[in-house]
Amino acid sequence: MTPEQNRSLITVCLMAAFADGHNDPREREHVRRTAESLSAGAGLDVMSLYQDVLLKRVTLEQAAAGLDTPEMRQLAFEMAVGVCDADGVHNAGETAFLERLGALLQLGRSDADAIVNQADALAGAPVDKPLPELASAPMPAGPDQAELDKMILNAAILNGALELLPESLASMAIIPLQTRLVYRVGKAHGFELDRGHITDFLATVGVGLTSQYVEQFGRKLVGGLLGKVLGKVGRTIGSEATGSAFSFATTYALGHVAKRYYADGRRLDGTALKSAFGQLFDNAKGLQQRYAPEIAERARTLDLKKLTSELTR
Repeated sequence: MTPEQNRSLITVCLMAAFADGHNDPREREHVRRTAESLSAGAGLDVMSLYQDVLLKRVTLEQAAAGLDTPEMRQLAFEMAVGVCDADGVHNAGETAFLERLGALLQLGRSDADAIVNQADALAGAPVDKPLPELASAPMPAGPDQAELDKMILNAAILNGALELLPESLASMAIIPLQTRLVYRVGKAHGFELDRGHITDFLATVGVGLTSQYVEQFGRKLVGGLLGKVLGKVGRTIGSEATGSAFSFATTYALGHVAKRYYADGRRLDGTALKSAFGQLFDNAKGLQQRYAPEIAERARTLDLKKLTSELTR
């Protein structure tokens, strides 16, 4: 992809992040840090693009104009839908944004609706179901630490594997899996959690839903996986593991900080949760290297359609 195409894709992604009209300072800070992080390795100044979007120095028409092939335009729309649905099914502001974007990208209404419906199904996936890779396993009777550790590791491996796949749908499945993981950890400690509590818990520890999807997209851009999609290589597994390490570490740290939080009766404050998550995330980045072969093998054998079907039913 050309630098202009890269800039357009990132710009559309950032615009989607702010399309809901909300001004949650936590999420805005998450997106800012994501832009700063991506600037270090994406080959373009993502922070500058972030400022352009925030200050409205660039228009959606200008961003769309840089996407000059049907494949690029569809990819941009898929990424925008994923960003809008990352924190739940898109609201009225995001709906208007996506309709305008779809028109600018010259997408057929039926094609755009199919992408939106697929993302909406994942965004609205129930949280109180088993994780797909443990579908036959019962909920641990009480806080069985060994079983919880196994569940967290399996979820981290699965999400690391999803990030090795080039399809946009793979990235869309990661957040519902993380949400379901937190639910099961809380349930094992006697807490019945709803989606709103889990979303707030993730934001408190520093895992922004919208910013996480923006980062997943950016990592795939850095790793060249998006080029593989556009080159129609199919299910070729990406050799760049940066995004996979990020998703593995995020999921692993999230599961273990949730285990601490609910084991302590939800008494840890926001500062303690953020500190614990940061330490666990750093440790998990090193741990990911040990499990890299298992992650790669999981990616090779992963049936993405079956997984998303299990998540949404």
